[in-house]
Amino acid sequence: MDLDKSLEIAASGMDAQTTRLRVIAENLANQNSTGSTPGADPYRRKTVTFENRLDHQLGTDTVRVKDIGRDNAEFPQRYDPSSPAANADGYVKLPNVNSLVEIMDMREAERSYSANLAVMQSSRSMLTRTIDLLK
Repeated sequence: MDLDKSLEIAASGMDAQTTRLRVIAENLANQNSTGSTPGADPYRRKTVTFENRLDHQLGTDTVRVKDIGRDNAEFPQRYDPSSPAANADGYVKLPNVNSLVEIMDMREAERSYSANLAVMQSSRSMLTRTIDLLK
């Protein structure tokens, strides 16, 4: 495989993981957001789906973000009749964001990003050595 192709493949993986990290950060930032009117739905957790897509220029599959979707899990509820978002029974719908799950996803995305970065650094180092040998 050409070294420049390995750089392109690693870059596509880094782009995908960057999107994933951005969505995770958005989920964490909104984990305490409730609706603004009684009974209104709060922030709904976002999810990222990846796909392999053939890159015709490279002649190989690369990873891409297929979709940024919504988690359809039920909203947990908390009894807080003083909240402006409370329904008639005094319950407030909370976002379906679990910070533990988000942190685990963040660590996995960071590891994937780091692995792709290591591939890029190794490929760049090999290209530099090849150029130095040709001088």
